[in-house]
Amino acid sequence: MRVISGRFGGLRLEAVKGRETRPTTDKVKEAIFSMLMPYLNGGSALDLYAGTGGLGIEAVSRGMSDATLVDKQKAALAVIEKNIAKTHAEEDFTVMKTAASAALQRLVAAGKSFDLVLLDPPYAKEKLKKDIDQMIEGGLLKPGAVLMLESDQVADLPEANEQLTLLKQKDYGITRVSLYQFEG
Repeated sequence: MRVISGRFGGLRLEAVKGRETRPTTDKVKEAIFSMLMPYLNGGSALDLYAGTGGLGIEAVSRGMSDATLVDKQKAALAVIEKNIAKTHAEEDFTVMKTAASAALQRLVAAGKSFDLVLLDPPYAKEKLKKDIDQMIEGGLLKPGAVLMLESDQVADLPEANEQLTLLKQKDYGITRVSLYQFEG
């Protein structure tokens, strides 16, 4: 695993040992960030199921100002900290050691809002609609915010509506990548 492009391009990232995380492959990560390139012009990113931190680090590498990385697993958090240290830009990252729903509550209470949200939960435990509803209700999404959802092909994804526009959706093997934009 590595950072593919940008200011940290080529940086080798640590992986989490065991089966608790499923790192995004370089091929899928390249496809995700090719889709996201028009939206990576500064602002804050949220990587809600950070795993190794690879998606959030890639987002900052390619143009986002900062990223908040959330994970609850102890082994993943240790890897996230190591990977952030490798960037030598620790000030660009915030790590939250908690479950996704608790992190969202804390971010709402802190008055945070995001321009980019990266959602790559464990496929067997996806609750993408619930997470997005919690973000919208809590005011965590800036108008025009882009949400990238990495899921399997049977995931229950949000329907496009007056608040969410489906920008793009593509399958890569068993993985489905969906981009939404929050209309505000």
